[in-house]
Amino acid sequence: MYQIELKNVSFVYGAGEPYEIRALDNINLHLGGSVMTGFMGHTGSGKSTLVQLLNGILKPTSGQVLLDGKDIWEDPKKIRDIRFRVGVVMQYPEYQLFDETVRDDIAFGPKNMGLSKEEIEQRVIDAVHFAGLDESLLDKSPFELSGGQKRRAALAGVIAMRPEILVLDEPAAGLDPGGRREILGRIREFQRSSGTSVIIVSHSMEDMAMYCDRIIVMSAGKVAMDGTCSEVFGRYNELLDVGLDVPQITYVADELRKHGIDIGADIYTVKYAASQILSKIGGRQI
Repeated sequence: MYQIELKNVSFVYGAGEPYEIRALDNINLHLGGSVMTGFMGHTGSGKSTLVQLLNGILKPTSGQVLLDGKDIWEDPKKIRDIRFRVGVVMQYPEYQLFDETVRDDIAFGPKNMGLSKEEIEQRVIDAVHFAGLDESLLDKSPFELSGGQKRRAALAGVIAMRPEILVLDEPAAGLDPGGRREILGRIREFQRSSGTSVIIVSHSMEDMAMYCDRIIVMSAGKVAMDGTCSEVFGRYNELLDVGLDVPQITYVADELRKHGIDIGADIYTVKYAASQILSKIGGRQI
């Protein structure tokens, strides 16, 4: 299974300038495996900078980013090949859309991989269906799309390359609740069926709790927490201390505990809360 390792990685914006900003400070992490990993952190915590290091959009100021044990910057001329293997969907999809039509935009990566015309077309169609875009949009300019459609088109363009590791920065931003559930559900289904490692950045605690297997909390350029949903949300007071919110159901569980009904400190989804409540009353329906 494909692995990315960050080894003593630091990143400084404006290094050497009077107003330099240390976005990441000596990060050591192993990422990968057939799991969905979520990055959380308040604005400025370093999470978006970190994910841009994973396929060479940014280069570490110091330290190494290793893909299957090899420094991705060992040969800068081959950094494009890394981007085929580690696909990144940025927070602002309009920055990733640039071709004349949606079809050409989605096909850009596969074309640069040297695939046949037939294979490229099939990948475009598969990616469009995955992203929930109507095929009628393929011949439109990407700049005619709505914000939500642009996000789906940017996702389709990365999925068409069939990366070994998929990185998504706020993939559901700009979507209504139904759209959020649909696109995140599709991503989760893709991760499970393909075995691809998915890394996702989101401000939504509910999204993290519902879809991720592992959560990494960033604060001031460092890793503040790293564990399962249960482990991380069970430390909800610490999450509040680093400026993050928690799922509403976690607050409900805390209030229940204050009133003598202890269903656990690691409650993070309504489904889990319901199962814990039922276990407390011996399986009887409420």
